[in-house]
This record gives sequence, structure tokens and C-alpha cells, in this order.
Amino acid sequence: QVQLVESGGGLVQAGGSLRLSCAASGSIFSISAMGWYRQAPGKQRELVATITSAGTTNYADSVKGRITISRDDAKGTVYLQMNTLKPEDTAVYYCNALYDNHYYVWGQGTQVTVSS
Repeated sequence: QVQLVESGGGLVQAGGSLRLSCAASGSIFSISAMGWYRQAPGKQRELVATITSAGTTNYADSVKGRITISRDDAKGTVYLQMNTLKPEDTAVYYCNALYDNHYYVWGQGTQVTVSS
């Protein structure tokens, strides 16, 4: 099994930056794709970015050019570097991982609040 723990959320002013981390534990070498999703109040959870084991990335149109996903497989960690943050980026950010090419696991989430 795999467990995920996110960190790095907080309060930041518009235009600022944050770096989120998601540390995996357990069978980390069984992890293939990892990703970040977010859920704002009253809205559905949505994709932010994903990264495969080969390093192929995919981004939501709303974050392209501002947000970068990366991973360190030796540490079992995926990062989300968020720059030029906007109030509409305010949400709970969740980490997700696919392992054993079959199972999905979610972290508990970390709050990001961007003030205008």
C-alpha cells in the first residue's frame, strides 16, 4: 500500500508563490503516475497537474505557465511549484498517486488561500 501526506499550503497574497510537497510512504516503487487536484468551496474537485513515471506532464489550462509539477522518485515525493497565484487558485489541494498500475490513493489535502 501507499500513503500520501501533503504539506506546504498556507496564506499568500495574489502574485505570490507557494511550493506544495506530497510525500509518499509504503510501496513507493510501485507508484507510476502522480498528480495534484484541487477543490474550491462549492465546486467539484478538478485536475491541476499530473506527471507520469517517465516525466510526462499534463496541466489544466487555467494553471499553464504559472504552475510546475515535478517528482523525486528516490524520495517518493511530488512537488507543485505555484507562481503568480490568483485568488481563484484558493482551494484545498490534494495529492493523488496510481500504484501497482491499478490502485489510486489520495492525501488528506492542504489548504491554499490567495488573498487579493
